[in-house]
Amino acid sequence: MTKGFERLSMDQRLERVRVLAVVLLLTLMGGLGYFQVLRADRYVELASRNRLRLVRLLPPRGVITDVNGAPLAVNVRTFDVKGYPMDLQKPENRKRVVELFRRKGFPLDEATLTEMVEKQYVAPYRAVSLANNLTLAQVADLVADPEFSSLLFPFPVWRRVYPAGALVSHVTGFVGEITREELESAADARYQGGDGVGKTGIEAFYEGRLRGDVGEEAVEVDSRGRRLREVSRREPARGEDLRLTLDLGAQRVAAELMGNEKGALVVLDVQDGGVKVLYSSPTFDPNPLTWGISSREWNDLLKDPARPMMDRCVSGTYPPGSTFKAVTTIAALEENVVSNHTTVYCPGYYTLGNRTFKCWKHSGHGSENLLEAIRDSCDVFFYQTGVWLGIERLLKWSAILGVGSPSGIDIPGEASGNLAGPAWKKKRFREPWYKGDTVNYSIGQGFLLMTPLQLARVYAAVANGGHLVVPHLNSRERFPRKDLRIPQSGLRSLQRGLEEVVRSGTGKRAGAFGVTVAGKTGTAQNPHGDDHAWFVGYAPVERPRFVAVALVEGGGHGSSVAAPLVGKILSYLVQHDRKGGTGP
Repeated sequence: MTKGFERLSMDQRLERVRVLAVVLLLTLMGGLGYFQVLRADRYVELASRNRLRLVRLLPPRGVITDVNGAPLAVNVRTFDVKGYPMDLQKPENRKRVVELFRRKGFPLDEATLTEMVEKQYVAPYRAVSLANNLTLAQVADLVADPEFSSLLFPFPVWRRVYPAGALVSHVTGFVGEITREELESAADARYQGGDGVGKTGIEAFYEGRLRGDVGEEAVEVDSRGRRLREVSRREPARGEDLRLTLDLGAQRVAAELMGNEKGALVVLDVQDGGVKVLYSSPTFDPNPLTWGISSREWNDLLKDPARPMMDRCVSGTYPPGSTFKAVTTIAALEENVVSNHTTVYCPGYYTLGNRTFKCWKHSGHGSENLLEAIRDSCDVFFYQTGVWLGIERLLKWSAILGVGSPSGIDIPGEASGNLAGPAWKKKRFREPWYKGDTVNYSIGQGFLLMTPLQLARVYAAVANGGHLVVPHLNSRERFPRKDLRIPQSGLRSLQRGLEEVVRSGTGKRAGAFGVTVAGKTGTAQNPHGDDHAWFVGYAPVERPRFVAVALVEGGGHGSSVAAPLVGKILSYLVQHDRKGGTGP
């Protein structure tokens, strides 16, 4: 009986062992199936992360040149020092890297290093940059240190250089490191932290073309992260080159003419709107901004009272003064308010109700017709014309000629100016529009504000027979002009008046440089100091090719200060155009 019980107990224990063995075997097989079949891709990826490293290959940006091929923005080779987040996330490795950089004279601490890695982090095996724009000598010194090769590696990169420096900085703009906000708004896989991106000017407007396409290199490394071999490589695609309409030689002349004055010089091709000169003074050197400046230096630049970062050509808005009389003339002729034979007597002032508006010539001009009023810039003639015309018709023709609207130039930051009428005044000041406001508008004063570029566009339409052009810098793009359908008889009357301005009127100093010029002087009130000086002119008169605008902030009289600037720059361009030196 006892032996039978013992045998049964033994059999039960053996059965349990067999069941346990089967369960363990099934569990093992299930685990193998799960890890080797269902999760195989995941663990292959993890293994690859330990074995493979990916390095982004940034493309060289497209080169920017002037109309004659002179380089305005090019690329040079420098070196970045890179590392992998999976290595740099370890405290002991961060400490070694910081000590290495300090030994070589690079200021760095662990907090800054951690921030740099986090900012550029995409994946643990994708390299990030720790130092940029190093020379070959600097890299050689770093590489010679025993601590370098185990954690870091040098990487050749392209950096932007602007050979013309401050001369064309408002045109080219500059490239800077992409910010977190820009990265989030870009929604473009080509960008990541640490990349360069166009910030202003042509660099920003044509970023998509100049940028190119990023390449990638996959390399196999050993257990210590040392490179063994290249696994694959996709070459980066170079960005598109851009040839501008800008003439660097004329831009240099403009800079010399402006000297230390604040203001702007703009020159357009009257037929197609190609920008030949776009010079804003004062200016800045874009090279330090691209290669990196401190936050203090950047703030100093932004807070500079001279505002060198502002492009006065496209972003500065000013009362146009008497240069606006061309718009008043076109509106009055088109609305049949005046004709070539209309005369107004100028005693030196104009009375409207209980207000008196003075002419610039206090003794008066006497009886003047339209041509004489344009020639002599008689304020009283245009005061009366503005009242006859009325604000609504004046605003209508101003808008047709592009006043109060962006011109469409292919650089960012263009201002619209201010073509304010009765509705605007009512909303802004809770006041009605008075005839006195219209009187001020008729000579380019009051609430009216324009950019130098807008004014150049108006006079280009006068010079080319009534076509509104789109100012542009990209020579390979075609920008259609708009036919304003202005009768040639009216335009010819205005053109004759502008010719007389330079031949025998207030703008004689513009015609003293060997080329025939037609144009208009302007002196605009400045609430912050001396009056602004304007002159707008086109040349040659017999076959207009270029229109130029000069604005000198606080310069005083346009006839003496701005007119010679326009005459000289037009003379330069016309003479070079005859020799075939200003491009297409």
